[in-house]
Amino acid sequence: MTMHGGRRTQAERDAVTVEIGYALVSAAFVAAVLFGAVAGPALLFQLPGTVETLLVRGGLVLVSVVFFVRVATVLYRYRQGAAQPSQPGRTNPDS
Repeated sequence: MTMHGGRRTQAERDAVTVEIGYALVSAAFVAAVLFGAVAGPALLFQLPGTVETLLVRGGLVLVSVVFFVRVATVLYRYRQGAAQPSQPGRTNPDS
């Protein structure tokens, strides 16, 4: 339900769906880039077994944490109703 106590409109439901999609896609992108940065050297080069294992496992742990934090952050900001940034120098809508 919305803040005004009524049912959500189709536009509000669509906005929530888009925001969830954005949160998941952006979190997946950030996680993939981070995994490439952390575990990439272990996958590209011949490293000692222990170092390779540490990089891959550490990358997987870090990626899972970052993924969930990114999703939670995006959805939390949406729920808080983060307003669009103002346009400096404009004093009224007719200017």
